[in-house]
Amino acid sequence: MEIIGNVEKDAQVRAVASGALPSGDTVIVNADGTVSVVEGSNISSSLGSATAFETTIKGFFGSSYDSNSNKVVFAYKDEGNSDYGTAVVGTISGTSISFGTPVVYASVNSDFHTCAFDSSNNKVVVGYNDNVNDLGKAIVGTVSGTSISFGSAVSFPASNVCNYISSVFDSNSNKVVFAYRDAGASQRGKAAVATVSGTSLSFGSAGTFLNTTGNGPENMCMAFDSVNNKVVLAFQDRNDSNKAKGIVGTVSGTNISFGSISEIPSSSADIAEDGMGGIAYDVNSEKIVVVYRASSVSNYGRVSVGTVSGTSISFAAAATFASFTTGTGAQTPKIVYNPTAKKVVVVVEGTSQNNLYEGVVSGDTVTFSSPLAYAASSPRALSNPVYASTPDKVVIGYQADNNNGTSAVYQTAYTSTNLTSENFLGFAAHTYADTQSALVNSTCTVDRNQTGLTAGQTYYVQTDGSLGTTAGDPSVVAGTAISSTEIIVKG
Repeated sequence: MEIIGNVEKDAQVRAVASGALPSGDTVIVNADGTVSVVEGSNISSSLGSATAFETTIKGFFGSSYDSNSNKVVFAYKDEGNSDYGTAVVGTISGTSISFGTPVVYASVNSDFHTCAFDSSNNKVVVGYNDNVNDLGKAIVGTVSGTSISFGSAVSFPASNVCNYISSVFDSNSNKVVFAYRDAGASQRGKAAVATVSGTSLSFGSAGTFLNTTGNGPENMCMAFDSVNNKVVLAFQDRNDSNKAKGIVGTVSGTNISFGSISEIPSSSADIAEDGMGGIAYDVNSEKIVVVYRASSVSNYGRVSVGTVSGTSISFAAAATFASFTTGTGAQTPKIVYNPTAKKVVVVVEGTSQNNLYEGVVSGDTVTFSSPLAYAASSPRALSNPVYASTPDKVVIGYQADNNNGTSAVYQTAYTSTNLTSENFLGFAAHTYADTQSALVNSTCTVDRNQTGLTAGQTYYVQTDGSLGTTAGDPSVVAGTAISSTEIIVKG
């Protein structure tokens, strides 16, 4: 790449074209130093066919995406096999998914299954309650091909039954954090940090996030805030009128400490034995998004946006996103963030069908799409949907009408573009063919190959390469027009 002119004031850039460059088109610089036109395309939403992975499952079940093997893992209670804890590996192809042979990891009656992927060790970590020995346990799984193998189970730092177990991977400390209600501690809310080593793990001391006794917390769900390096936990407080609340946890070594509890305004999430809902971290807006079913608002699906500051979180007032009854006794909404689409994807159980929503976070609000039915059924259990990065898909897991463990693959709608917030270079000075040496009007030069501009107006590069008077996403200033055909390229 060659710069022509005064680099401090103005510059034209000469570089090799990668693809054709029509005169006046917006141009980016590629990682290899070549230049290309800005281009984008619209990716439409699509839903694949439902595929069963087990004939009879029951209760809370977990899901995770193994980014090392590019596989999805479900962990669940197999009601058709003595309620044993079982896992299965799914392979995504387009909007289809196929499964290997299920593998038993707990040959006991088990419940409250959850799983998280430890990307520092490339392991799937499964948590569950051993109903025979009345202990919460965790176990390390290794995916190989279409199967998964496990090490030995290790008990939580608790002396009795652990219910409503949730888990998340903290990528700052490279630890897996489990949250649970500890029957051996008078139903207090506890959390423990797991360190993976090979095919085994160990726990530090348990930290307390809800210190009241009696009914305790229920239906915990966790997300990791990768900007603030904090674990965020949402739960239903049975000791305080079933209100939906959240708290921030900080992992240090093998332990976790918590800030103060914050209540979601105007919430009363009386959801009995079923899920509080779900939580996700939106890295684009740097916000926490919580969804749940509110009995105080006709069992509607509700959403609240949370902002982490230090060891605290504040929540915006809850808003309704699903104005239909999600069903008495039904498990409530679940959520995942799709970083490519910059959207949250929410799945909800309805009284007659299960629905899916796409949501865009802006400030303290979430704007949702119209619902898409992904299963016609009576209310059934849901796992957390997972985002599979390599195929760029969201994978849904649920219990179908016939009690089958079932999964479907969803393509989130978004605009694909090669434009980033940093790679805009300028405008093609002339028309060039692929591999030609091309001249680009860059910083502070005047490009005279435009049409239809308004003098004095600032223009932004859009994701499809056109110019507009409002910022796109990403927001990239192209320059200021000085006539209908001329624009001063951004400085």
